[in-house]
Amino acid sequence: MQATLTAASLLRSTSAELSAPRSERGTHRLDDKAVAAVDSSALLRGQKTVSISHNGSVYRLQATKLGKLILTK
Repeated sequence: MQATLTAASLLRSTSAELSAPRSERGTHRLDDKAVAAVDSSALLRGQKTVSISHNGSVYRLQATKLGKLILTK
């Protein structure tokens, strides 16, 4: 089974995380700017593969047996 994510659905699914205080959010630094981190389990939602729609193209995010992620167009 494959799920399709859009930017809007991703934002809805992470709204609870984003409403948490900054100290409790998953963030990392990129060029001195805090960038929100989304846990892969929030994207995959129990599936091994999800489709991500981005700028008119569809990408596939796949979890491997070794726990790595592969993103393909």
